[in-house]
Parts: sequence; structure tokens; C-alpha cells
Amino acid sequence: MQDLPQSATEPDGSVVVRVLSYNVRSMRDDVAALARVIRACRPDIVCVQEAPRFFRWRKAAARLARTSGLVYVTGGATASGPMVLSSLRAHVERTEDVLLPRTPGLHQRGFATAVLRFGRARLGVLSCHLSVQDQERYEQGRLLLDQLAALDVPYAIAAGDLNDRPHGRTFGLLADALQDSWAAKPWAREHTTRLGDPLQRIDAIFATEGVEVLGCGVPMGLPGVSERDLRTATDHLPVLGAFRVPAA
Repeated sequence: MQDLPQSATEPDGSVVVRVLSYNVRSMRDDVAALARVIRACRPDIVCVQEAPRFFRWRKAAARLARTSGLVYVTGGATASGPMVLSSLRAHVERTEDVLLPRTPGLHQRGFATAVLRFGRARLGVLSCHLSVQDQERYEQGRLLLDQLAALDVPYAIAAGDLNDRPHGRTFGLLADALQDSWAAKPWAREHTTRLGDPLQRIDAIFATEGVEVLGCGVPMGLPGVSERDLRTATDHLPVLGAFRVPAA
């Protein structure tokens, strides 16, 4: 399978960044396989969902970052699951973890957000894991758009487990306001549910206007990403995208 464009800095100051979105199910599965998948994707940014949130969660987050060749940026328990990791290529300007209004009887949800700089290019990043309940999920989609605007940067990426499908109203809300990266430039596999489960695309990466989508999809068949590792790492398939971000 042809790879996505590699990370690069262009002569005009724009940058190519690789972004991975991955629900890791609290690292309850094969963490070594999980790290192998992440390393093989060579991401500059990883938007994690279901990061460890309870006992010694910081130690678990540090372990995932270290074994994946990345560094911890923000999130985890402080965002109720979403987390952001990055390569050393990124300079962290600021971070903020946001807890969302909670419906009684449902899980607490949140956003992990950061503003990262790659040379002259600045990029807002938001990792999310939206509700399983339709109305709460829709309200969280509206808050996601508000939070992206509040980052006050010209370019941003939002990625995560939407618990919704492209025909759903929350997915549609986000796709109307942002670029659905797989729809904009499909690459590799579309569906993100576990191998053997019904085919669904419930994980996605979105980009604001001005960010050029160079390709996005599930990296099945990418050198170093084995089907065995994808099956044992967690219960979701990852989404990998490459993006060109203009200089600020």
C-alpha cells in the first residue's frame, strides 16, 4: 500500500504533519502491539481516546508515550479520557482540558486541547470521545465547534471517536462546519470498527478551512502495521491522516 506523505517543512514555511486518532480502550489489551501500530504510523500528533483515567493513570500515559516514541502533551484523566501525544517535532504553546456538561447516568466526557507549533505553522488540536446518547452527543458536537473557535488559531484539527456515523446528525454537524478528512481525500480503509465487527466509520479526523488534506484512512496494510497487532491492540482501528498546514 502506498504510504501517506511524510512529515516535512516546505520552503514557504508550510508543514506536512501526520495525525493519528486512536481509541486505546484504557490500554487494557496488548500495549506492545498498540505501541507498534503507533510507531509504524510515524505520527507527529496522536489524538487518543479512552486513555487511562484512574489509578496511576499518569504512569500509564507516560508508558504509552515512551514506548510509542512520543511525548505526553495533555489530557487523560483531566479530560475524562481524551489525550494528546506528540513527537519532539512539535513545540507546545499551550494546553487546556475541558470537562463537558454531564447527563445523569451517563459517562463524564471531555476534550483534550492544545496549540502546537511546527516551525512557522501553528495548529490547534482537539481530541474527543462523544456520547453514546444522541441528544447529548449533538450538544457535545456544538461545544466542540465552539472550543475549536476558542483556540483562536487560524488552523485546527479535531479527531476522535464520535460514536456516530456519517449519516448521523452529529457527524453531519461537524462535516458541515469542517472538512471530513476521509471524505475529502480517502486513503486506505474507511471503516474503523474492530475487524470482524459490522463495518462502520465512527472515528474521524476533521480539519478547518485552509488545512490541505493529503490523505486519510485506516492504515491497514501500511508497512509495520500488521493485522494481528490491529486485532490485539484495542477494539477500534486507528485513523491516520496527512495534512499540509500553512505558515501562520
